[in-house]
Amino acid sequence: MLGLLVIIVISWMLLHFIEKKDIAVLGIVPNTSRIIQFVIGFLAMAAIVSTTIYAETIFQQIKWKSNVINYSLLWNAFVYHLRSALTEDLVFRGAILYILIQKIGAKKAILISALCFGVYHVFSYGIMGERIFLIIYVIVVTGFTGYVWAYAFYKTKSIMLGLGFHLGYNLIMSCFFEAQPYGELILAQISKVKLTGWNEFYFSIFKGLFPPLITLLFVKLYIQHRFNQREKDD
Repeated sequence: MLGLLVIIVISWMLLHFIEKKDIAVLGIVPNTSRIIQFVIGFLAMAAIVSTTIYAETIFQQIKWKSNVINYSLLWNAFVYHLRSALTEDLVFRGAILYILIQKIGAKKAILISALCFGVYHVFSYGIMGERIFLIIYVIVVTGFTGYVWAYAFYKTKSIMLGLGFHLGYNLIMSCFFEAQPYGELILAQISKVKLTGWNEFYFSIFKGLFPPLITLLFVKLYIQHRFNQREKDD
């Protein structure tokens, strides 16, 4: 919690002294519209991740067992992932991204944010000593994800839609797979077929790129819908 507060203070200082702006320009202050964006992002990502997990279940013939749902643990996981997602979003899609957009333009700023997000995950996953292919894969997949979430921030002028995406991804994944400190909250794997060769390669590409690709499509459709709605209101 202290780390999050420090990031908020640093974000405020950067915006105040560099852009003469308040932290409110990040769209972080909740209101009805932003809460709706957050919920939409969460539900959309929950659907996308669930579809990916379903495909993985089919292709790898995964057998699951149901765990007794501990609602207190589920709530703790929600709070943990919300705090974690907000922290990362403020770092990679907060004040620094906003300032870069003003200084060098949206396209370059979003690409820089995405690349930093991808490289960050190489360290957070602890894979610096792994094969170069795995490192490149992680940078591409998480970088593409970061690109989409940064694009959502730029288009909506708010951190909330991307935050909903981020929380939805992390929380739903922790409901099915092992993770620290919360994992397999709803289901746990009993067995699965291990893919090899090209099958493993193709499915890894699908698993890594399907969620951000569909999320990008969703964001574009969502923005278009908002634009059309504003034209009707005008």
